[in-house]
Amino acid sequence: MALYKKTVNGKVYWYLREMARVDGKPKMVSERYLGSAKDIEQLLDAKEAASMPEKTRHLGFGDCAAVWGILQRLDIAGIIDEVAGPRRKDAGASIGTYLALAALNRVVAPTSKLGFSDWWKTTAADRFTKIPASVLDHRKFWEAAHRLTLDQLAAIEERIALAMITEFNLDISALALDMTNFATYIDSANEKAPIVQRGKAKQKRTDLRLIGLGLVITRDGGIPLLAHAYPGNKPDVTQFPAMIDALGARYRKLSETTGSQIPEVTVVFDAGQNSAANFTRLTDTDLAFVGSVPPSHLTDLLQLPATDRTIVDEDRFGGLSATETRREVYGAERRVILTHSPTLHQKQVAGFAQTLAKAQAKLADLADTLERGKARLTTAELTAHLKKITSDPWLRRVLSVELTGDTPATHRLNVSIDEKAKQELEEEVFGKRILVTTRQDWTVAQVVEAYRSQSDAEFGFRQLKDPHVVSFSPMNHWTEHSIRVHTFTCVLALQIAHLMRREAEKAGEHHSVRELLERLGSIQETVMIYPSTGGRPKARRMLTEEIDTNANLAEIFELKRWAPKKS
Repeated sequence: MALYKKTVNGKVYWYLREMARVDGKPKMVSERYLGSAKDIEQLLDAKEAASMPEKTRHLGFGDCAAVWGILQRLDIAGIIDEVAGPRRKDAGASIGTYLALAALNRVVAPTSKLGFSDWWKTTAADRFTKIPASVLDHRKFWEAAHRLTLDQLAAIEERIALAMITEFNLDISALALDMTNFATYIDSANEKAPIVQRGKAKQKRTDLRLIGLGLVITRDGGIPLLAHAYPGNKPDVTQFPAMIDALGARYRKLSETTGSQIPEVTVVFDAGQNSAANFTRLTDTDLAFVGSVPPSHLTDLLQLPATDRTIVDEDRFGGLSATETRREVYGAERRVILTHSPTLHQKQVAGFAQTLAKAQAKLADLADTLERGKARLTTAELTAHLKKITSDPWLRRVLSVELTGDTPATHRLNVSIDEKAKQELEEEVFGKRILVTTRQDWTVAQVVEAYRSQSDAEFGFRQLKDPHVVSFSPMNHWTEHSIRVHTFTCVLALQIAHLMRREAEKAGEHHSVRELLERLGSIQETVMIYPSTGGRPKARRMLTEEIDTNANLAEIFELKRWAPKKS
């Protein structure tokens, strides 16, 4: 083929000719008129216009698809539906599907149930889940969710935990137990949610009602295996027995389900759960434990010289040193380990310096006020005020505060620091922790490592308080049942998110939950809509180039399984 031009009356026209050999000689076998240069330009413009989409739409894909893959792998919807029973004929989806999608939403972009269907439209999930946004109206969700009883929710939680352990081969030999609470915006006069009460808020919101939440989390990936919601006015220590009983029952259930002897479970908890009754409760179960007691419980250990301690494991714990012995703790002789961390020591030195400086400033202001004769407080009132300023036991140990005079006009205040007492405090207390355990076979390093796994539980709570991903708040519910369902979906979301992080870690991708979801979320789906040629407009779908940028994550979470099929 070749282009030829002809000039007719001074104007140039173009032809497309095809030449071939005929009887050994070159000969033109076909000629096609193309027109003038302007005609050709118009033809090219028309062809280009036909090949260009009229408009495009960008949809969330990677994060939704990855979460959906984990939900499918665990068969979350199937587990829920098996417990809850068949769906109603007029329901848009099964109860299991609704709760699974609610968890997906809380992992990726937490919204209210009212805004759920609008968010769904911004994702490509309707394509690979086969669930349209019209099914996800908030009223339909709650119509389905309200059919679940609290006993059914508990059974579902247990089955999901067992599924995670078996499907992902989780190591449950060491579990961390911790508790926190969340502020809510429920009206004070609302009596439909007795689980929400005023108490000691860990987020410092004393004006709001609270819901408490306890979690038992694996050291292997920080996966929650047990959740326990309780009234916000109940101290953590009172909820410990219920969690231990539930954990023991779940442990026995797992042994029965798998038909094999699973490793002994060791529960790790902090001193906030300590009581004689709780230690007795633990001893009566099949669970081992690692806990701690305040240094004031065993002051004789604090007097031991530093030469009694040896370095535990310099590669893992730096300069941490320890010594072990046996002492009576909460009514029984137990193995105890005294540790000293130079890092903790320095932090406590810095923290106490700040506490001391604040107290000195308050005392100096008060002394100045008394000196000027401006105070009108009685001796009893001043004594109570001074006691409040120096309420910290460490302050009382190093601060010497003397109040003289017996009338407002004659009151004077003398404050000094006992440097010797301060030095003794640092040497005796700072950097030290006393661990207590029933694990007689573990090395000191193993006990220390287990105790430090509490950070996994704390990290889980911090994740639930992240407003952007896997968020517990805001909680827009005001009945006991709705709050229980909300708590279930939030904990399920936390389980899924940390399973995803664990899978990525195993494949060499070290990311926080938020960073992981951001990377997956960057993989979007583009819908290209072409002009209609008589029928419905044609649409073509393809993934953005980030699928190649994050190829390793795409492979880990099998995103191609959920990607649009190529035409």
